Amino acid sequence: MSCRASGPAQIGIVAQHMFGHSRRQMNKDFDQLAARAAPALFVVLWSTGFVATKYMLRSAEPLTSLTIRMAVVVAIMAVIVLFTRPRWPGLTGISHSVVAGILVHGFYLGGTAVAISLSIPAGLSALIPGLQPILTSTLANRWLGERVAPLQWGGLLLGLAGVALILHERPMSGEAGWGWFSSGVSLVSITLGTLYQRRYCRDIDWRAGNLVQYVAVLAFFSVGALLFEDRIVHWTGEFIVSIVWLAVVLSIGSIGLLYWLIRRHAATSVASLFYLVPAVTALMAYILFGEKLDVVAIAGMIACAAAVFLVNR
Repeated sequence: MSCRASGPAQIGIVAQHMFGHSRRQMNKDFDQLAARAAPALFVVLWSTGFVATKYMLRSAEPLTSLTIRMAVVVAIMAVIVLFTRPRWPGLTGISHSVVAGILVHGFYLGGTAVAISLSIPAGLSALIPGLQPILTSTLANRWLGERVAPLQWGGLLLGLAGVALILHERPMSGEAGWGWFSSGVSLVSITLGTLYQRRYCRDIDWRAGNLVQYVAVLAFFSVGALLFEDRIVHWTGEFIVSIVWLAVVLSIGSIGLLYWLIRRHAATSVASLFYLVPAVTALMAYILFGEKLDVVAIAGMIACAAAVFLVNR
């Protein structure tokens, strides 16, 4: 009797094993697909930030706009933390999160917004931060101990040449000069912030860490707006849509995706994605604002794309 019963039982065990193996394989395939699609998705989402920022600045000054954006982000993250109850970092982790937040969000977003407000076109405001892979590869080589192969160095130099082509004959003095300087601040801050995040914050739960970062940045922008701006806001539909897009899709979606990529990939490989952002942003700006690029600038963007291929080999 027990021998006859063992047949169906064994079949059930085999079926359960096969089902479990199939489910694990599906999860593995999904993870691989997500890992391949994530960089392209990140580039598109990150590029929309420059375009949405230009729309946002039509209705309010840079730091005032960013203060409102961060207030929305903090509210969203607070709800996420309230319902998911992540493990909170200790005092040291909180301190590291504050520093990373000021670098990745504070000076980077502030510099970009100020640059666009000083008449730097949205398509070009992404160019200076597009130099990030050059700084990241140099600092990662010394600070994180990541080895950068000669072929990758060639890709990084090719990307630098591409950015130089894009910037040819652009005005660099007066208001435009301050705009490019603000973009330079964005470059340094996002580079240092990416490396700092990878070295000191990679083991912090992203929900708790991001909430700490956004609260710190909200305070940072609020103080700046109080000290340097009139804080006048025109609550148009365009402004509200821009704020919601920047808060939800950029500050929650793309930043979360950036940190996920940083944890899964070397800092140099992640930074190389920023070479594609100027080209994608320029295309969006051409469609939405009529911003045009000449043949030399287009050649520079092609060089940037080739640089990403070399760095990621």
